[in-house]
Amino acid sequence: MAGRDILILIPARLQASRLPGKPLADIAGQPMIVHVLRRAEEAGLGRVVVATDAAEVAAAVARAGASAVMTRPDHASGSDRIFEALRTADPAAQAGVIVNVQGDLPTLNPADIKAAVDLLDEPATAIGTLAAEIVKADERSNPNVVKVVGSPLGPRRLRALYFTRATAPAGEGPLYHHIGLYAYRRAALERFVALPPSPLEKREKLEQLRALEAGMRIDVAIVDSVPLGVDTPEDLEAARRALGH
Repeated sequence: MAGRDILILIPARLQASRLPGKPLADIAGQPMIVHVLRRAEEAGLGRVVVATDAAEVAAAVARAGASAVMTRPDHASGSDRIFEALRTADPAAQAGVIVNVQGDLPTLNPADIKAAVDLLDEPATAIGTLAAEIVKADERSNPNVVKVVGSPLGPRRLRALYFTRATAPAGEGPLYHHIGLYAYRRAALERFVALPPSPLEKREKLEQLRALEAGMRIDVAIVDSVPLGVDTPEDLEAARRALGH
């Protein structure tokens, strides 16, 4: 897909409940949001814009020579935040693919962003996302590790059937840890944010189930590892160790 057709949006909310101010947390001399921004730029897919509700985050992004747009503070999800940002960042509706990269993934592999976007080369796929095989035994039953259940379409590709906090599927075989990065066709994002929260979404507290319940196809690229998500002070220290070089 042509780079000009892809827009990467990074939602960044300053008042995270478990780690307030985390987009501005220092990692190796740079705010965390700038590390995520650089990983997205390194993917080489197209324009990267941060969507934030905080002037301090927008200022940090501007100092890094990048673009940010301001959004309302009361969005229920990152998807809603990027949809508002999309109308500001791309008023002429030129971008056909919108990528939602979480703002707390400073160790994200840029190649993994491309892997999600490449799933949309299949015309029937509405949304592309990522997963990695679970290798730690305790993560198989950890409800904070979201699993994707899918039908294999190839050695490194699934068609998602369900996402769950439970240990699934049963029986012998690999389990896959879902990585919350999404590549949407523009029309799919527009449809998704217009849908009301679905029953399974509310039960599992996983918004991607809204798309599946509405019959939207989600494909999953299997990547080598899960990027570190920074949600706690311990995660932040791990990110500082990983990026300290």
